[in-house]
Amino acid sequence: MRLALIAHDKKKDDLMAFATDHEETLSQASLMATGTTGKRLMEVTDLDIERKESGPLGGDMQIGGEIAEDTCDGVIFLRDPLTAQPHEPDISALLRLCDVHDIPLATNLASAELLVEQFFE
Repeated sequence: MRLALIAHDKKKDDLMAFATDHEETLSQASLMATGTTGKRLMEVTDLDIERKESGPLGGDMQIGGEIAEDTCDGVIFLRDPLTAQPHEPDISALLRLCDVHDIPLATNLASAELLVEQFFE
């Protein structure tokens, strides 16, 4: 199972808490994340995470490439629908790719819980 983890700036703390709460389960997966998110995740957990570039440098597009190449089984992208900044990853391209390739995409904690439960528990 290969899972991508992405979060807008204001949702990074939520993703850190989610990963900490689900660390044992997530450790069963091959994880990748955008640069800053991956760095922070590795600081608060013992998870092994392949770090892509930071979002502003194209990390979300690198993850999109993994989706297109069928090497990603799911995406957790905790997005900030109210105050996302222009430098942050754009979910629209990833959403389209996930829909084209039939890959589940969780955009909030409730859907992330369901995705993890379905995949790992």
